[in-house]
Amino acid sequence: MKFAEHLSAHITPEWRKQYINYEEMKAMLYLAVEEAPSVESVEDDVLKRHFANFDENFFHFCDKELKKINTFYSEKLAEATRKFATLNAELKTSIEESERSAKKSKGQKRHAALPDRKARELKLAFSEFYLSLILLQNYQNLNHTGFRKILKKHDKLLRVDTGAKWRQEYVEASHFFTNKDIDNIINETETTVTGELEGGDRQRAMKRLRVPPLGEQQSPWTTFKVGLFSGSFIVLGIVVVLSAIFHEISGENLKVTFRLYRGPLLIIEFIFLIGVNIYGWRSSGVNHVLIFELDPRNHLSEQHLMELAAIFGVIWTLSMLSFLYSASLAIPAFINPLTLTLIMVLFLANPFHVLHHDARFWLWRITGRCLSAPFFHVGFADFWLGDQLNSLATAILDFEYLICFYFTNGNWTEARDASICMEKDFIIRPIVNCLPAWFRFAQCLRRYRDSREAFPHLVNAGKYSTTFLVVIFATLKSFHSPNYASTFDNPYTWLWIIASIVSSCYAYTWDIKMDWGLFDKNAGENTFLREEVVYSSTGFYYFAIVEDLALRFIWALSFYLTEMKIVSSDIMTSITGILEVFRRFVWNFFRLENEHLNNCGKFRAVRDISIAPLDSSDQALILRMMDESDGVINRYTKTNRPKPKKVKDPEKRSLLQTRGSLPDLRIDMDSKKL
Repeated sequence: MKFAEHLSAHITPEWRKQYINYEEMKAMLYLAVEEAPSVESVEDDVLKRHFANFDENFFHFCDKELKKINTFYSEKLAEATRKFATLNAELKTSIEESERSAKKSKGQKRHAALPDRKARELKLAFSEFYLSLILLQNYQNLNHTGFRKILKKHDKLLRVDTGAKWRQEYVEASHFFTNKDIDNIINETETTVTGELEGGDRQRAMKRLRVPPLGEQQSPWTTFKVGLFSGSFIVLGIVVVLSAIFHEISGENLKVTFRLYRGPLLIIEFIFLIGVNIYGWRSSGVNHVLIFELDPRNHLSEQHLMELAAIFGVIWTLSMLSFLYSASLAIPAFINPLTLTLIMVLFLANPFHVLHHDARFWLWRITGRCLSAPFFHVGFADFWLGDQLNSLATAILDFEYLICFYFTNGNWTEARDASICMEKDFIIRPIVNCLPAWFRFAQCLRRYRDSREAFPHLVNAGKYSTTFLVVIFATLKSFHSPNYASTFDNPYTWLWIIASIVSSCYAYTWDIKMDWGLFDKNAGENTFLREEVVYSSTGFYYFAIVEDLALRFIWALSFYLTEMKIVSSDIMTSITGILEVFRRFVWNFFRLENEHLNNCGKFRAVRDISIAPLDSSDQALILRMMDESDGVINRYTKTNRPKPKKVKDPEKRSLLQTRGSLPDLRIDMDSKKL
């Protein structure tokens, strides 16, 4: 693998701009060689002067890159040093509290075990901190290798040795290369976790601290299963279509079949497209693992989700075939869709530690927080899932229909009146239809309560409230439709149209401006987009802008086609449901890209897990506490916080004094920033 590819595969996405600009430096070298005058046509002095001018610019660029790397490395090292002192202090305090409790209860002083919850919190915090150290160490190694490779290429192309001399004089003597503090912190972290949190069991400690390969490859076995089940699904899907053509299903049975099988199919489409989302994020450097705060050591890849979607797809097609040939198989027809739904639900609800238990538990936990809005703090994963549920409204309504059908039908072979659970339901169905919008509405109110920012949270809540109006007017339109000869004579039809237009315009504007951050006035050459984009082609963005507009207003086309009796309402609902899941799939790419760019601005590459967070509003106090020989040993509130001591030299402050384990680290601080 070429180094440029290796660098691209192993960089930390949030620090992308802080790495050596290897590609540009390589392009400079090749351009200099191409623009060099021919040896036969000019004298040696002219050729030497050309390369001398190039070297001046090239090494100036190298020096600029080296300063950038040194500065960033120093900042992240200081941050890691402070974090390590904080975690050690918290661990020491927890151990002392446990020993005091044990002494009171047992009457003797002994080394007491930490409470289970506290131990889990500390282990998780040290685990995430260790990952950040490995990322910084990787940053150190990649940049040194980058300088070595590019300067070696410089000497080879120009047939000189100035690159090697510059590397020895500047790179080998630079702070980011000579400093070994990061190695010391890594060793001390391993020792601390082994001795204090894992009872001296180093093997178990290193298993907990294990960092996944930064260029991790997919499992060949998983790849094989994805291909196997995907191919099976395609073949069986063709068989289902051909079988449906030659099996006449009409009347109530056809309507019910559409509604019972549509929901699971939309879920399967959704799972598969999320897998494609993950592939796109990973290949473009969008750190979805950090954004969703997943465990970087144990999470599903895109292939796992595609495999799951393919398996469910195979089960769906087999269920459809069993339904179509139920008479030949001598089984009740309508037991098949119920069995399919139960299989999918049991997979998610399975309590045993098999079949991706951690991922399923994460989904249930986030779903529980989403359903409990506004009673819990709202994180990114919470409101992201709420948005996904809004696009799965058709599937949710179909599952409500399934429950109603099996409670009211009473016949496993034939469907009775299909309208009982749909057209004639003017209470439960509208409420279920409003639930996804309510979850997001309540989350917005909770975020406003926590932040006291009317914009964007209350304005965003207003967007979801328009869905309530659309559902209410649609229900009233259906309820009063028998009283009018024409749909357009019904006043609630016009109220529904007005509410739908307002809702679509509101949602589309929010998608483009707020969720995606496009139409930025500082976009520069990325017209109508934003200054910084992640994906390779701006065409993707322009396609998404047009696609989102078209699918936000797809209801208008659906209304026209169904009113003109061109397409049945069930078929049109199926088409719009599939397209809405696709619209959300496209939306996901740019929503996470926007969130990723916010993380890049903060250089946040791992989860910030704090056991007992400090009040960060007083940075001077934090730095003073870090200067204490014992590190941070207590927590102050705003009422009992002591005044910080005066420092003789405000330009230089020691951030940390260790007891022989780490070298003293002194960083110039701007006193005005403190």
